[in-house]
This record gives sequence, structure tokens and C-alpha cells, in this order.
Amino acid sequence: MDERSEAREPAPDDERETAYELLQRGDAFLRQRHFAQAAVVLERADRDEPGKGSILEALGRAYYNSGQHDRSREAFEQLLEVDPSAHYAHYALGQSLKQLGRRREARTHLRLAVALSPKSPLYRGALDRLGGALPADG
Repeated sequence: MDERSEAREPAPDDERETAYELLQRGDAFLRQRHFAQAAVVLERADRDEPGKGSILEALGRAYYNSGQHDRSREAFEQLLEVDPSAHYAHYALGQSLKQLGRRREARTHLRLAVALSPKSPLYRGALDRLGGALPADG
């Protein structure tokens, strides 16, 4: 049995997966680029352990990469409620907002990501592409 088919087999009712096991399975789907499947599994993990940062981050990534940008925005906003200084969450929220056409809000979160992790070329590049160097957001 390959890793992909293992990831798809549901656990019997008497062997219900823990949130950690669901997170691991969701991460496997993300690595395999099966983003919609990852989201389904990670939603279960989130229901079992709401507000867990690692689950919210993975869920947000699954939503974003499956084109569900409003849902990714919600997941990353929830992650920032858990940890307001999470630089990746600010970056990912900025990217989600950009996809939703909310460039001003996106720029704010990308600026925060850069401020929290100034050496990140990923964050700086995203901000530069959005026009983060503009003097005003007017």
C-alpha cells in the first residue's frame, strides 16, 4: 500500500484518529499537493482541537492552495488570534487578502510579516510585488 492510499483510508470507528494523527495525514496530503483532501482532513483536526496553531496554519495553507482564498483568510485570521506575532500568518493572510482583491489590507499584513521577520526574502518579495514601498495606502 502506498502513502497516498494509506492517507485516504478512514479509521474504523473504534480507532478514531487523534487531532495529531489527522494533522500528520493532512501534512502528507499537502506534501503530495492534494490540497482539497488535506483541507477535509485538517477540518476534522480543527473540530477536534479548535484554536490549535499548527492545525490552523496547515488548514490555511490547504485552503489557499486549493483556491479557497476566503476560507484561507479566515484560518489565518484565527491563527493570528492565537498568536498575533506569527510572521508566517501575517504573510499568508496578506497573500489571501491579495487574492481576494483586498490589496490595502494585504499590504498591512505583509508589512507586519516583514517587520516581524525582516530577513525573510519571501516576505519582502511579496510586499515588493504588491507595491509595499508606496508612501501611502491612499
